[in-house]
Order: sequence, then C-alpha cells, then structure tokens
Amino acid sequence: MKTNKNLSLMEDLSQSTDKSSRRAWLAKVGMAPLVTLLAGQASANAAPMVSPSRSLSAKELFQVKGTFINAAYTHPISISTSKAVQAYIDRRLTPDRVNDEKMDSIRSEAKELYAKLINASVEEIAWVPSTMVGENLIVSGLGLPGSPGRVVTDILHFEASLYLYGQLAKQGLDVHVVRAKDNRIDLKDLEAAITPGTKLVAISLVSTVNGFQHDLKAVCDLAHSRGALVYADVIQAAGAVPIDVKASGVDFCAGASYKWLMADFGIGFLYVRKDRLEQLKRSQYGYRQIETFTTHTFPFDEPGKVPYEFTAKNDIGGHFQVGTFASGTIAALRDSLSYLLETGVDKIQAYRQPFLKKLQTELPKLGYASMTPIESTSPILAFAYKDAIHKLQPKLDAAGVTVTVYENRFRVSPSVYNDMADMEKLIEALS
Repeated sequence: MKTNKNLSLMEDLSQSTDKSSRRAWLAKVGMAPLVTLLAGQASANAAPMVSPSRSLSAKELFQVKGTFINAAYTHPISISTSKAVQAYIDRRLTPDRVNDEKMDSIRSEAKELYAKLINASVEEIAWVPSTMVGENLIVSGLGLPGSPGRVVTDILHFEASLYLYGQLAKQGLDVHVVRAKDNRIDLKDLEAAITPGTKLVAISLVSTVNGFQHDLKAVCDLAHSRGALVYADVIQAAGAVPIDVKASGVDFCAGASYKWLMADFGIGFLYVRKDRLEQLKRSQYGYRQIETFTTHTFPFDEPGKVPYEFTAKNDIGGHFQVGTFASGTIAALRDSLSYLLETGVDKIQAYRQPFLKKLQTELPKLGYASMTPIESTSPILAFAYKDAIHKLQPKLDAAGVTVTVYENRFRVSPSVYNDMADMEKLIEALS
C-alpha cells in the first residue's frame, strides 16, 4: 500500500516539465529507487492509479504521532526538512568560510522560493523575525504611532495586531475595528469605515479565528480608491491558499515560517511593493542595513575629522533587516518551500476540501455551531461550543486527537499529512 501511495504521488509530480528538479525532489524525500519508474510513467502519460485527492496524501513524508489536525497552530516539519536542518547543524560543527558561503546560498534560494510562492520579486522581500515584527515595521515606517491618521482593521484580524492598534489608539491614532456579520467581514462595512484620512487598512488574509478569507484584490481596490494602503497578515494563508501579490495589488504583507510554510520558528518574510518602499522610513537600525562603514580611529586608518563614517543600503533589506537571522529555520525553509512549489498550493488546497466539507456537514449535527463561512476554502474551521475547554479537551486527549481548543470554541486545521480517517476520528471523539 505504501508503494501505491508513492506511485500515485509521483503521478502528480510527473506532470512537471522539469524532470531534473522533479528527480531531485524525489531523491530528497527518499523515493530515489523509484525515479526510473517515474520517468517511464511520465513518458507514457499514464493516468493516476488512484483518485487525485488520495494521490496527494503525504503521511509518509511526516512522522506525526496520533491524530494531529492542528497545522494552524504549528505545522510539523517533514522528514526531508528535518534532514535539511540536521545538515545545517552539521555544518555549524565546523564553521568556516566555505560553510558561511553555503549558508548565504541557502538564504538566497529560500528567499527566491518564497518570492515565487507569492508572485513577488526577490527585491520586494525582506527577512524579519516574525509576522508581528513585520506589521510593526510597516506601522512605524508609515509614521502612524502618535499621528492623528486613521487605521481600519477588523475583529477577525490577529489578536496581537488588535492589541497593537489598541495601544496606538491610546496615543491618539484613530482606529476603527469592523465587526463580523455571519462570521464574515462585509466589504460594505469596510467601505463605510475607510473615511477621508485613512492611512492603512490592516487585515488577516485568512483569519486565525475562523478561517474567513478576504477577497484581497477587492479590499486593495477599495482602499486604494480612497487613498489608503493595505497591509495583510498572511501567516495563515501563505502555503495554504494561492497568493498573488501582483494581481491583488497589496502594498505590504508579512508571514512567518512555522505554520503552512512547514518550517520552524524564528524567521519570517516582509513583502513591500516596490513602488511603496520610498513611503516608509527606517524605524529600527542595525548591522544588516550598512552599505559601508569606515573608521578613522584604529591603527593604519586614514585620518578623518570624525571617528567613523557610514552609508546605508537603500533596498528593502536596508530598510527593515536589522541583525542575526535564524539560519537553521532558513535551511528548513529552502526544503519546505521546494515541496510546496513542487506540489502546488492549489493542489494542496483542493486536497483539503473534502475534509472541510465532511466536518462542516457532520459536526453541526452533534451540536457544534460552525463559525466558518460555508463557502470557505481556507485551511481553518472553527466551531462554537460553550465551555469547550473543560468539556471537550478531555475527550480529545483520551482519543489522541489534537486540535486547538479555546474556552468556548475549537479550531480544526488539516494539512497534507491528514486523511479522511483522521476526520472520522475527530467526529467520533466529539460524538
């Protein structure tokens, strides 16, 4: 049976026109002995041996224990990605110039892969420690703290972001929070909130609360027509749903690597549209921003009237990158992003839909009120249930099923290592 899964996964990959990259990926995930077979299958254009949804199953690529339907909390890394991290650690045992150059290459490749994932140019991407650091850099770069301008956000935005704007409201910023209706943010309510003087519209593309997904292009078209810019938190979207920053027109977005990008903690990406960079000032300063640095103090220095001189980089890194990068996580990202691009985020999204439909159909029958729009295709479902943390958590623990449980709701988020049997186990545990 495992061989059949591998063969069917390769049938999907055989549609790629780049045979060398396909074979490299297969070797990475431990399927090298079957590469020759793949070549024969591809040349014959053979039909998949199983259904397309089954063929994308990636259980064999992960070592998930129990029934883990909680990728929105933190996505497990794959076996292949863990090997990439171990290779980085092995290089750290003997640091030298060659290994430093290797890490520089990995860093460049990872950034290029992410840029491709969201259809950005590499020159529009900066490394940041986390999603929230990215949002703070945009807010500070626009000069919003202490200003009288307006920010429009919504109640389905990340709670730490709402905390950020709540704190800025205490400093005089005009913050308007759009409320949800029927578990959605109505574009008409956003339109009414974007009054003259609005500087920024800040949203989560996919809400961590209930999986509601904004029509990003519609939001950007609306905001731009009113002279406002748009920031999108994409941590629950990048790697889970297709993103095209060019088509949407979004001005800024940020996300981190430990959720649907399938890597680890400690690093994220900030996207700034190329023509928006000049509107942002530097609000933090550090080593990564320095273009040149010359001293006039130490032995053999050229004399000068000042102790040192410097110039700053004018690219996106020169605006936002400050200090040390989480290199181990970047090594993980190069591997996991390769998997996402080889597989196709659109295929991953389609693979997940039967699971979501099953839960949206069955759990309300058991008394759990859906908080997620029925038409949603994002990776997150949420259900309301009074005193969930006390009534449901023990049942889930006993069944070996992991989802995120809050005081009066719970959130389910399946990924490529899940299958329909996992959904059945969740339903049984909650029955």
